Amino acid sequence: MLKETIQINHLTLRNRIVMPPMATGKADHGAPDSDLVAYYAARAAGTSLIIVEHAYVSPEGMAHNNQLSMADDTVVDAYRKLTDAVHAKGAAVFAQINHAGAHARDTGLPAISPSEISIWEGDQAQEVMTEDDVERVTEKFVSAALRVKAAGFDGVEIHSAHGYLLNQFYSPLTNRRTDAYSGQNVQGRTRLHAEILRAVRKAVGPDYPMAIRFGAFDYMEGGSRKEDIPEACRIFEEAGADLMDITGGLGGFTVKGRTEPGWFAELSIPARESLHIPVLLTGGVTTGSEAEALLQQGAADLIGVGRAMLKDPLWSERALKEV
Repeated sequence: MLKETIQINHLTLRNRIVMPPMATGKADHGAPDSDLVAYYAARAAGTSLIIVEHAYVSPEGMAHNNQLSMADDTVVDAYRKLTDAVHAKGAAVFAQINHAGAHARDTGLPAISPSEISIWEGDQAQEVMTEDDVERVTEKFVSAALRVKAAGFDGVEIHSAHGYLLNQFYSPLTNRRTDAYSGQNVQGRTRLHAEILRAVRKAVGPDYPMAIRFGAFDYMEGGSRKEDIPEACRIFEEAGADLMDITGGLGGFTVKGRTEPGWFAELSIPARESLHIPVLLTGGVTTGSEAEALLQQGAADLIGVGRAMLKDPLWSERALKEV
């Protein structure tokens, strides 16, 4: 199965191997420089899809210094060099767009969040988002997605995981609102996601692939529940998502005590069972045979390989020879 093609909206991927987004912190004033372009191009050989590390949609949403930006038009030409380089290796490439919310760092601007929260060490003082703020952030995601398309990316991924803004809305630990975006039910916790997905879909058109990286479970007491995964996933699909990229929530991209390949499979399986779109699973895969086994057992439709590909740019080519 690892060698089989797969469709995401109107895009055909040549196999089931994906390089997931991993922050390098090497952006040059928000744009990819020649070294970062070469980094992604090197890992595109044999890979079906590269999802580039997160880019902030507005200045107050920057998560860390030297993060990529998709917040203004000046970065578009630099991204075209990256997309051209990846395409030259035969891979597709998505951009991931994000807002850090309470996780913002070193912006010089007030941080915004769904509620006043202090879950993570070092979080700065925040302003609780008004409905005007919600509308403004939605517009920023739309503008960023249009830049993604203009820069030659094959699709866009909305980041809602690892404690960033949309994950803050999804988790009951960080969403204490009682309005239409209430943290007390799945519909309220996913309302902003759905509004952003629908707005981006309207802007980029029906045929442009759109993914969501979904922090499906917090692995924290009082956080998001596994039982909520099917309902949330159906809401995202109905709002226009073409690919569900499953990972952890507030607990991050690893699971304490888990080392087996595909450690988020317990989350991707219920997601896949509730959806009509492909599901991407990342976590702990180091060999082609491990990726093949997860596909065969129905854990996902695509396999993300992070650290192994970080260490070995030609991992995909070697893995395909194993199966």
